[in-house]
Amino acid sequence: MADTSPASLAKELLAILDRDEGRMGRIDRYIRGEHDDPYMPPQADDEYKLLAKRSVSNWIPLLVSTPAQALYVDGFRPGSSTEGPSEAPASTSVEWSHWQRSRLDARQSAIYRGALGFGHSFVLTEKAKRGVTSKGLSAKRTAALYEDPANDETPYAALTIVALPKGEARGKARMWDGSYEYAVTYKSKADADSVRVARLKRHGASECPVTRFAASVDLEGRTVGVVEPMIALQDRINQSVFDLLVAQTYTSHEVRYATGMAPPMQMEMVDTEGNVTTDPELAVDSRPKLDAAGNPMPAQINHNARRFLFAEDPDVKFGSLPAGPVNSLIDSIDMSIRHLAAVSQTPPTHVLGQIANLSAEALLAAETSLQRMITEFQSVFGESWERVFRLAAELEGETTSAENFHGEVQWRDMESRSLAQAADALGKLAEQLGIPKRGLWKRVPGVTQTEYEDWVDMAEEDDSVGQLASALTRATPSTSSVPASRDEELIAA
Repeated sequence: MADTSPASLAKELLAILDRDEGRMGRIDRYIRGEHDDPYMPPQADDEYKLLAKRSVSNWIPLLVSTPAQALYVDGFRPGSSTEGPSEAPASTSVEWSHWQRSRLDARQSAIYRGALGFGHSFVLTEKAKRGVTSKGLSAKRTAALYEDPANDETPYAALTIVALPKGEARGKARMWDGSYEYAVTYKSKADADSVRVARLKRHGASECPVTRFAASVDLEGRTVGVVEPMIALQDRINQSVFDLLVAQTYTSHEVRYATGMAPPMQMEMVDTEGNVTTDPELAVDSRPKLDAAGNPMPAQINHNARRFLFAEDPDVKFGSLPAGPVNSLIDSIDMSIRHLAAVSQTPPTHVLGQIANLSAEALLAAETSLQRMITEFQSVFGESWERVFRLAAELEGETTSAENFHGEVQWRDMESRSLAQAADALGKLAEQLGIPKRGLWKRVPGVTQTEYEDWVDMAEEDDSVGQLASALTRATPSTSSVPASRDEELIAA
């Protein structure tokens, strides 16, 4: 039987972090632009190394930012176990109040970027001084254990490092299981004997309060982001750019040459004893200046388009070597970038910037693959947020909301559509299909949860005023129905 004591769990979680440290570190380096050097000859000089440094063209952040910028939770509909959605305003629900208290409008992006970059990230939901809050945890410092990592949404235990070991100071970490929070200290992630665990308190939830946000999980429980599969293509682009820089530095310009003559040498003055001197009055002779290896050093030739070359010896010949072509290298870079765009499902218009003379239909077709990928991320991340909301409701003491699995995360519509196009489409849905107009309000581009609820309130107020006006109109008799007085009857007669 497996040992499930807190100390054993802490050792296993730290071992997972130690095992994945190299892989996570490499992904992090590529996101930050610290790539592996392209191939260079073993005897490469400083000029080659400078060109290699300048050849890094970091496309990785674009692959992370493009889907992350289209993921934005704009609201949460609590739902109801009965038929139909809950009529309570979503902005006043316990779940959404926890969201605003945690400032997740701004912090959610970092959670998505971590999940897209490393394959997964985590969110911790806990009680704080100002109420229940949630915050993101880095995949480089956090690990979780699952009985079935491919299908379980609730971890058996989770650990996050809060301070790394430094000198004699031990590293510190926090760990949670299904009931308690623990303080963990250690000397090294690989040193299991140095791990110490102390129970702190009950965290208040009925299960581990850490939620995993995984970009992609296979049936083996492995998570993969958008960065790791693209590292090989990124290295290919860097190599092509390096080859281009080398070619344009050494072969892209016409080279002039002269044969049958020796270049002038650098000269230095010597005194009567043969020592080098810089005083012209002490100098009695001159000789070629030697380098460290004892070879004469040629003088630099100041030649440009305004100077003319000539020689006294009739056997001297002048000529030039043509520049080497670089178009093939440019085409190679363009091809590699296109491969990167195709494999990562990033529209070519995002990476190449070629949007001239493209119709709206062409742009929509180019972004179809990206929209499918974003929809997949919304599905998996939405399930994770729903668990976070249930945990928040449970910690707030809302038992009904904690057991409600009918809630739904509402994602902001980030597709490129004009307001006029959206209004025309929504109008046709209402007129031709009979969809209630109020049910289409959330489809308006850019509308927030608060704006939607304001519209609902204003519509109810307008409806109340209209009903009151109708009631007053029905209660007030018209002029024609009022009986005429006796004087009016005599006048009429």
